[in-house]
Amino acid sequence: MRSVYQAANLFDAQLVKDALEAEGIPAFVTGADLIGAIGELPCQGLIEVRVPDGAWPAARVIAERVDSWLAEAPFVGELGGDEGWQPA
Repeated sequence: MRSVYQAANLFDAQLVKDALEAEGIPAFVTGADLIGAIGELPCQGLIEVRVPDGAWPAARVIAERVDSWLAEAPFVGELGGDEGWQPA
């Protein structure tokens, strides 16, 4: 297993995981159980999306696309009807 995405939060990790699985790539979120320890652990690098080694190149492209969309996405309340990330 290889990390394809380090998430800022669990929601972003789940979006990447869902996008990968929609393309047929098995994905797993790790570190979600550590969220409750924030304050005692470093706040970054806890949550990752991991994929099998052989799927990493294709998964990386998808994860970068989702990450780019997340960086440009308006606040949740500002999203219109059908706007949002769409698979290629």
